[in-house]
Amino acid sequence: MNITAKAFLFDLNGTIIDDMHYHTIAWQNILNNDLGANFTREEVKAQMYGKNEEVLTRFFGKDHFTSDRMNELSFEKERRYQQTYLPKLALINGLKEFLAGAKAAGIKMAIGSAAIPFNIDFVLDNLQLRDYFPVIVSADNVTISKPHPETFLQCAAALGVNAKDCIVFEDAPKGVESALNAGMQTFVLTTTHPMEDFELYNNVIGYANDYTGLSIR
Repeated sequence: MNITAKAFLFDLNGTIIDDMHYHTIAWQNILNNDLGANFTREEVKAQMYGKNEEVLTRFFGKDHFTSDRMNELSFEKERRYQQTYLPKLALINGLKEFLAGAKAAGIKMAIGSAAIPFNIDFVLDNLQLRDYFPVIVSADNVTISKPHPETFLQCAAALGVNAKDCIVFEDAPKGVESALNAGMQTFVLTTTHPMEDFELYNNVIGYANDYTGLSIR
């Protein structure tokens, strides 16, 4: 499949790296072992979108934790995730070539993720990706997480392109909804969710398990 746009905006987890399984494990460990809950793997997977503070609020309710405690839990969750995932850390198949092709074609690129900078740096520095992404919008840069459009609109503004000239690469329905709310088309990586989970969204232009076979038109 050939893809072209003035800008490519990438989610991080499940889109640049196939790591959502490791996030689920880390969250379940924190929620059940540290905080005494009893959530199943599927219950955790369904709720772990957006900022870490938002995830904790969905599980335990508003004002259950102080801000300092949520920050502490958030960092500990990411520390455990990184420790477990580091030996497996790798780009999704075909992405390195796809990024190189996009850069050679003059397509602007950014990362728009609900991850904290600690996690984004973990990926970019270990996989040497910073040259591809002059713009990074993280959880620390937005007031409201996906599916609100703020993340991707900030990316477009920082790159100096219109929303309609962007294609978003996502793996989660909430991310696709965020792109839709921003007026952007989306290409879906089915690393985390099957195609049927995206049937409600009319901004999806294609699906793939990885980037193999994708080319820049």
